[in-house]
Amino acid sequence: MKRYVAVLDIVFYVVFPLIVWHGGRDLIGDYYAMLVSSVPGILYSIYRFYEIRKLNVFGLFMLGNLVVGTLLDVLAGSAMQLLWNNVFYGYAMALLFIGTAVLKKPIALYFGLDLMELQGFEKSKLKPLFNKKKIFMIFTLITVAFALRDVIQATFKIWLIQEYGVEAFDKGLIARQVISWGFSIFTVIGFVYITKLLQGEKAFQEMFRHSSLNKSTEAKVVDGQKG
Repeated sequence: MKRYVAVLDIVFYVVFPLIVWHGGRDLIGDYYAMLVSSVPGILYSIYRFYEIRKLNVFGLFMLGNLVVGTLLDVLAGSAMQLLWNNVFYGYAMALLFIGTAVLKKPIALYFGLDLMELQGFEKSKLKPLFNKKKIFMIFTLITVAFALRDVIQATFKIWLIQEYGVEAFDKGLIARQVISWGFSIFTVIGFVYITKLLQGEKAFQEMFRHSSLNKSTEAKVVDGQKG
């Protein structure tokens, strides 16, 4: 599944919702079509959470984001209010990201720890390396990028709502995905650079030798040689 995350994101967060929106709004109305169109994305997010199978920071963030987002949609009561709730929520998420950066607890750092733990690294040993000045600064910049992404998305949605009204729904879905993947490029570059810095650390080299990621890589090499 990991190989096709980008494709699956587009299918479940854009393609299916657009199909439901355009096919269902005349039958059940704009508001309920919006609610139903979010179901594929919700189910997909639950599956992504199930894959993690751990209530770490990243898992709790995914779960919390899913629950709050769904509640805001259900409690909106109308199509227009649902659109505005998404705008307000976007700004609230941006404040959350900025808050973690200001408090010197950038959430991207904890996401990184969780993802590395899934590869067989020990958080307690990895955290001191993540808190080194240069690496910590990059995690902070990535967190700020998360906030900037949500601000841009929310601001663009305001323009869409004012310009198109309820018709802004489908345009917002596409815009959100484009903006998200645009910022994902920056995030990936940041994590790649962090990995490069870590590779120069003896402590990390030792941890890597005993990680499941290294064992998996070695197994693939052996299988390739046999083939």
